[in-house]
Amino acid sequence: MHDDTKYWNCYSYNFPIRRSMATDPLERIERMASENALVILSKSSCCMCHAVKRLFCGMGVNPMVYELDEDPTGKELEKALTRLLCGGSAVPIVFIGGKLVGSMDRVLSSHINGTLVPLLKEAGALWL
Repeated sequence: MHDDTKYWNCYSYNFPIRRSMATDPLERIERMASENALVILSKSSCCMCHAVKRLFCGMGVNPMVYELDEDPTGKELEKALTRLLCGGSAVPIVFIGGKLVGSMDRVLSSHINGTLVPLLKEAGALWL
């Protein structure tokens, strides 16, 4: 079995829970996205989530990863994401600089067409 431990070390997991955190799932997602340069909403068992985390880690970016399946309110957040995306896949969802980039297909398109790195630099997630 392949050991991916070295890849997981570049992630920051789960946002701190504060009493003042919004109770509305969309407000909570908005707050998460605005407080970090790069946010990935993910599920620990999702292969596409794993791929997008590896992409950013390989670029030298330290994303804030929020695993929905490890949070008691994760189902509510996932439903809110589905509404936000008009029924699209709820994970992985990427926010850069507080702005919704989208799911894996949008991230890869941005990477291929050369717009992903400038977005990351502008957000302060990538310095080189």
